[in-house]
Amino acid sequence: MIAIGADHGGFELKEKIKNELKNKYDFKDYGTFSTDSVDYPKIAYNVAKDVAEKKVDCGILICRTGVGMSIVANKVRGIRCALCYNEKVGKLCKEHNNANMISLPADMLTLDEAVNIIHNWMEAQFAGGRHEKRVNMIEEIMK
Repeated sequence: MIAIGADHGGFELKEKIKNELKNKYDFKDYGTFSTDSVDYPKIAYNVAKDVAEKKVDCGILICRTGVGMSIVANKVRGIRCALCYNEKVGKLCKEHNNANMISLPADMLTLDEAVNIIHNWMEAQFAGGRHEKRVNMIEEIMK
């Protein structure tokens, strides 16, 4: 189960992503549910909290730049949220950082680009090895 959330700037892309990927992935939608202005920290926190508590498998956040949402998510212990702006980053953030969340910049991605980023992230596997040591260091800093 993928938790997905967006602010008003990411709403339209969120809806298109869900429609495009509904036959491959299950989503739990945390809002927003329109283009009316909302406070993105609330949405990002709710998604991140449920990922951290393992109520869902992973999370996707969407706002105009992806930055604000990723900042909020990374304040939650146990979250490694990567700002993904291309397919390679989508793959490497899982392989190297074991990212359990991604944040997408709606203003800078087409639907096809966003979908490809999600596929690469979801299909990638954490490489472990030298990367595991570094992810463990990140976890220690979070404590």
